Amino acid sequence: MIIDEQWIYCPVCSNKTRIKVRYNAELKNFPLFCPKCKQENLIDAKGFQIIVIKEPDAKTQSR
Repeated sequence: MIIDEQWIYCPVCSNKTRIKVRYNAELKNFPLFCPKCKQENLIDAKGFQIIVIKEPDAKTQSR
């Protein structure tokens, strides 16, 4: 049996979000919101591999 789709879990609190992704779906710069911890993270997803995109803080950016 091949798993065709699965839930995306929050990278902060590891709870299930409201987003389900299929194996052949690709997400780029997707804003994933967690209803439990109320945080939003940017993710990339391809083939059930979830990568959290780290953004630099506005305070630490140099001009």
